[in-house]
Formats: sequence, structure tokens, C-alpha cells
Amino acid sequence: MKINLTAILTAILLTSTFALSAQNGTMTPYSAYGLGILRDGATSAQRSMGGVGYAMQSGRQINAMNPASYAAMDSLTFLFDMGVDVTALWQKEATADGHNSDRNFGGGLDYVTMQVPLAKNIGASVGLIPFSSVGYSFGSEIDNGIDTRQGSGSLNELYLGLGVRPFKGFSVGFNASYLFGTLLNETYAYITAAQSALFQKQFEVRDYRFNFGAQYSFAPAANHRVNLGLVYAPGKSLLGHSRQVYYDTALDSGPQFSDRQSLKDRYSIPETWGAGISYTFDRKLTLEVDYTYQPWSKAKYSYDEDQPHTQTYDNRTKWAVGLQYVPNFRGGYFSRVNYRLGTYLNDDYLVIRGNQLRDYGITAGFGFPVPQFKTTINLGFEWKYRHARPNPLIKENYFNITLGINFNEMWFRQSKIY
Repeated sequence: MKINLTAILTAILLTSTFALSAQNGTMTPYSAYGLGILRDGATSAQRSMGGVGYAMQSGRQINAMNPASYAAMDSLTFLFDMGVDVTALWQKEATADGHNSDRNFGGGLDYVTMQVPLAKNIGASVGLIPFSSVGYSFGSEIDNGIDTRQGSGSLNELYLGLGVRPFKGFSVGFNASYLFGTLLNETYAYITAAQSALFQKQFEVRDYRFNFGAQYSFAPAANHRVNLGLVYAPGKSLLGHSRQVYYDTALDSGPQFSDRQSLKDRYSIPETWGAGISYTFDRKLTLEVDYTYQPWSKAKYSYDEDQPHTQTYDNRTKWAVGLQYVPNFRGGYFSRVNYRLGTYLNDDYLVIRGNQLRDYGITAGFGFPVPQFKTTINLGFEWKYRHARPNPLIKENYFNITLGINFNEMWFRQSKIY
């Protein structure tokens, strides 16, 4: 019996739509604000290089960060890429009595993508990538009791993309995405042993999003190649609904729901601009620099009338630098391993009590080729430090391990009968 691997991988992609919604490695109280912690759609290999990708162009790797890259694959190749991550987090907060510290562990499915050729110089991709995520749990004392706060959920993009190379060196592409997910922020108040109350805010998004990209590649000299990349995603008002739920155990009357409100014209996401340049020498050494800009200060975020305005938005900027080195594609095993390094600096969009969130990190990783196949196992490591400034608020140190499999096979080659 012949096994249909295409059907198997398609089933993995579809079932992962639900798994990715339920799992994320976010474990920070900073995610209680706004839309949570933003993600950039990088694969495990790209995360090992600081999260670069706008100028990355390879026929062996899916790059959803710039859909113009889909046109780089040859007409016989099928690509499938899936990644998971594990995170350890150490937190420290300065208090009047000294310091509070905590340690957490988490992880789960990160992304899943596929890419196929449609014709010469035309490629298509479909996948599921994270947009933002929420995850936190902490408590405090109140009069005659305690209250605890926790949040969970994620927003994800199920995308379908196309990349075309109209003439040598230049390619364009787009991703059309279905943006969906639910974010939950909950407050439990325990007044006495017999009385407690739950306040829950539900934020449900069901929307669409577009992302456009272009790349230009040229060789200034023999064995030297330069790639330029540009991406743009229009800003838009979010579609979906929000509502609040209140439950009081003393009333014994079940949950009480507030009016369901539309997100349209109350919440929005800004446009995104991204630019990158990469340099490759002799197909061995690749260096890329990326810049991201999002004017979040223009985005809408509707506050509750009875809540103090403890947060605002500011423009987000991110610099990322990545390096990859392959000693010899045709040499021994360790000469064919991809060695990767990277770093990044991200001034995030959240401003909490006048302090803008910032994180920076250092990354490293390896791409291990599977013997006798073009498939690669990507293993990455990341250290990240997150805080606010000028008042650091909570200081966080992260250590992430990412594991991805980049399945690369010539599925569309016709067999010859002798």
C-alpha cells in the first residue's frame, strides 16, 4: 500500500491550527497588556539567526517573513517545516521589602508551514504562524482576602501565499491570512472561604490580513551575492468581539455577561514596514541585517471606563543581525552542518506606567542535514533579556530551545522506467 505523504502533512497542518491556539510559551505579566507579546513569524532556523528573514532567499527553506522568497524554489521541490520550542524564564521585581523572584517553564508548538512549486519561478506556501500570545499568573493581597490574575490565549495567522519572479533577480509575493484567536484576562477575588468572584475579559478576533513583499538579488562579483528585501503589511481595524463575564458564588445565579461589543473602530493594528539586506560569499557565508518599524502610537485600543489608563502604545522598532556558515555543501557530514549566530534589539509597542518595554537577545544554532536526504533538523538556542525603561519594573531572563524539521524532497520528479 502506498502512503500518501502529502495527505499526512496536510492533516498535520490542519490539526496544528487548533494545537497552536492552545499552546504558547508566553509566561510574562507584560502580556496582560495590549494584544500580548508580538511574534514575527520566524522559523527555527531564522530564530537562530536573530530572527532575520526579509532578504533571505533560499530554495531549501520556507520564509513566511517575506512571501517574495517563495519564487526561489525549483519546480521539483516540496518543502515542509514544523517547529516547537521550550522556554525557561527567570523573573525579578524590586519591591519596598527587597526583591520578588520567580521561575517558570513552558513551551509548545511554534509554527507549521508547507511550500510547493506551481510553475517555473512561481511558488506557493500555506502555513500557521503565531501573531501574538498571552500567558501569565500572579496574585496580591486585598482587603479581607486575596486576588489572583491570570491570562491565556493567542492570535494566529493561517496564511496562503504566492511568490513570482517576473524577471531575473526580482521577485514579488503576498500572503493572505486569516487572523484568529481568543485572549482571556481573568481576575479572581477571594473575599472569604465561602465567597469568591470572577471577572473575565474575553477578546475574540476573526479577521483577515495581507502582507506584501519584494526581493532583488544581484551578483556584484564572482562568488558574491547581495539580496535586498522589503515587506509591507497595511494597518487595519480589527474585526471580532469583546465581552466581560462576572460570576459571584454568593449569588448562585450562574455567570453574568456584559454586552457583547464589536472590535471594529475600537481596536486596530498598525501598518508594518520591514527592510533587509543580506550578503553571501561562495554559498558558504551569509550575513543579514533587518529593520522593522510599526507605528503602534497610531493604533486604537479602547479602555474600559472604570479602569485606570496604566498603558499606552508607542512605535515599535527592531534591529536584527544574523550569520550563517556552511563549510562545504559537498564535504563530510560536519562540513555540511549549518552554523548560525544572531542578535537583536527590540523596542516594543507597550508603554506601562510611562515605561516602554524593551528586549534584546543573542541566538545560536545548528542545521543538521539528515544523511542521504535534503531534510534538515534545526536546533536553536536563545538568551533574551526583557525589561521596561526608564524604570525596569520586572526584569526577565529567558532561555529558549527551538527544534524544527525542514522536510525537503524532490516529490515532483517523474520516475524513469528502464
